[in-house]
Amino acid sequence: MNKWLFGFLVVLTTALMGSSFAVGKIGLAYVTPILLVALRFLLAGVVMAIAVKYLSLPHPREASDWIKVALIGFFQTAGVMGCIFVSLRTITAGQSSILTFMNPLLVVLFGTLFMKMTYRLQQWIGVILGFVGVFITLGAQVDFQIGTLLGFLSAVSWAIGTLLIKKWGTRINTWVLTAYQMLFGGLILFIGSFILENPSVQITTLSITILVWLALMASIVQFAVWFYLLQKGDPGKTSAFLFLAPFFGVLTGWLLLDEVINWYVILGGICIFTGIFMVNWTASPRVQADHDFVKSSV
Repeated sequence: MNKWLFGFLVVLTTALMGSSFAVGKIGLAYVTPILLVALRFLLAGVVMAIAVKYLSLPHPREASDWIKVALIGFFQTAGVMGCIFVSLRTITAGQSSILTFMNPLLVVLFGTLFMKMTYRLQQWIGVILGFVGVFITLGAQVDFQIGTLLGFLSAVSWAIGTLLIKKWGTRINTWVLTAYQMLFGGLILFIGSFILENPSVQITTLSITILVWLALMASIVQFAVWFYLLQKGDPGKTSAFLFLAPFFGVLTGWLLLDEVINWYVILGGICIFTGIFMVNWTASPRVQADHDFVKSSV
């Protein structure tokens, strides 16, 4: 892929991902947390499912492929978002974000353990440096409570979803996968809302606008671009760019919520960009097995 196109798509998807924190925070004044994210992905999933059906895009024919889509939806959407929003009951949004964005480090770790990928020392250092940058950017504070475990589990779930997309995504059309994994994930979250909270919603012009933005731009566009990037590149290297998301989250928080940008945000941003450079501008990971799989995924 052309590096300029790749860069543009990375900025687009991480900016949308990061902005959803600030937009979602505004939405919490009108909708309970899990219900908000459930409605977000149900709406996005329904719209996408109708679109891919209308466009006659190839759908999975085998039951096993639908099960794979559902599993991706469970980990990538329901697992990640469910853990994040439930964790917010006992820890702050910043603490939850720090834990969630350990995902790239876990992708490299899981990829090494389960997909027999070997990364250079510089890439490991880059991933760790990027995580340190996220930690600094979000205030360098983590309290160990039940929410801490849930925040960590959101990163684990995201890492698993990332690798599943890499492994199975080439069998399924990107737009079809995006549509139905969001739909499956939204259904799971909707059920979880009635189990884990007392769901409520206030219907106003602003709440509807927020929901539409989260569903269309921060879900449909963001997920489709992200899945596309994962399929075209190495999951560990691509996931390193997730460190940009909390940085964009801080910027949109400043723009939309008048949140103060402190000196440590600038320092954290330098660490983030340095880490991304170290991971992405070194030699590609050496794959020790399953050469055909890697070749078909690049």
